[in-house]
Amino acid sequence: MTDLEELSALLAKPEPSAEMAARSRRRLQDRTRGRARRRIGWLAPGVALAAAAAVTAVVVSTGATTTAGTATRTVTTAGAPGSAKEILLVAAASAARAPQSSGTYWHVTRVFLNTDIPQMESWTRRDGRRWSRNEPGDPPGAVVVDQIPLMLKGAEVSFEDLEGLPTDPEALKAWIAERKGRDSNMSASELRGEPLFPLISLIMELPVPSEVRSAAFRALATLPGVESTGAVEGGQELRIADPDSGREIKLVVDPEAARVTRTNLLLGNNGSVGRAGKFISVTTEWTDQLPQ
Repeated sequence: MTDLEELSALLAKPEPSAEMAARSRRRLQDRTRGRARRRIGWLAPGVALAAAAAVTAVVVSTGATTTAGTATRTVTTAGAPGSAKEILLVAAASAARAPQSSGTYWHVTRVFLNTDIPQMESWTRRDGRRWSRNEPGDPPGAVVVDQIPLMLKGAEVSFEDLEGLPTDPEALKAWIAERKGRDSNMSASELRGEPLFPLISLIMELPVPSEVRSAAFRALATLPGVESTGAVEGGQELRIADPDSGREIKLVVDPEAARVTRTNLLLGNNGSVGRAGKFISVTTEWTDQLPQ
């Protein structure tokens, strides 16, 4: 099975048992070890790898208009926030100050490093129409009309739904807890009403207003088990225990830009949770350019 076939399998169903997931992860890591890393693009599920410190990061922009290929920025330790809570609260303050951008399409680009999976992209219009390129099942390199809707906690959401989300962190967590989606499209922790994966989606990939993204960062800062491991390429690295498997989720956050610049997590619309052996970069932006 190729890396792309493995990814397709991960996104096709919710995460299997810990034993099966461990076998799948080991197979993927064995195949990708020693190869150049590749990118995955932005509204997808997650993949976990141990990334080498020397790997170059690709920015995950969350809400601000950016251009593909924007250089990543290293957050130095001098004057940088120390604890995970401080990092997330600085990111929340930065998000609240960010000007609201707009465009015709919400463009998400995902890149896996050191794998043979090609760059994935999607373009979603405000009326819900969506195009994608190189996502699982797409013809290689072709832009195709895609029927996959925007999803949050197992339920379809519109741009208007996302714009109307609570801007208070406790109210946002309560909204997530009460949100009713399809059981088959939710992870085990989401079925229990836990907010971790929806909050990560809100800060990383979904087209939400600056105030909602700020609330999501603040809500994430209140969750237990979020730890900082210090400055790395692209920002400050946070590690979180997966509430379902106990395995490690990694997020690299640039707090001043209010961006997740790298992650090892891939969250699928169908409730799947995957991890890559290397970091994934995700870039999001509003654009008026039609898919080519």
